[in-house]
Amino acid sequence: METFSGRDLRDALGRFVTGVTVVTTRAETGPLGMTVNSFASVSLDPPLVLWSPARKSSRFPAFEAAAHFAIHVLSEDQRALAEHFARHGAPFPDLPFEDGIDGTPLFDGSVARFECRHAAGHDGGDHLIVVGEVLRLTTEDLKPLIFHRGGFSTL
Repeated sequence: METFSGRDLRDALGRFVTGVTVVTTRAETGPLGMTVNSFASVSLDPPLVLWSPARKSSRFPAFEAAAHFAIHVLSEDQRALAEHFARHGAPFPDLPFEDGIDGTPLFDGSVARFECRHAAGHDGGDHLIVVGEVLRLTTEDLKPLIFHRGGFSTL
């Protein structure tokens, strides 16, 4: 069996082009966000999606406990939002947001936005696989922000 390092695996996975999302929730301490690229469709009926927060993140306990969350598929104009939430979960930047289901913070200007109820959590090693039931969605005809080989890009 061939051996490879964690860095080798990360570099190989980085060759897969992904969209960029920001997941938000309302924690006990206020609004919270996290940039993630581990987002996927699970089922159309019922409407289910998944994402996977890292267990080592300081924001992990709040997202693990969240009853509701929103997944924002970012547009190419939202790179600053992605960069902010990749480093900080709170405070929120000086951007307007509205309250969604259960007070979940919602940003405008995303390619798609999924407001979800936590449906299930599954062990995923150093991540938790969070399955959300989509309760409400919005879409806009915008170009997406993408991530490839360790950096942000556009189509």
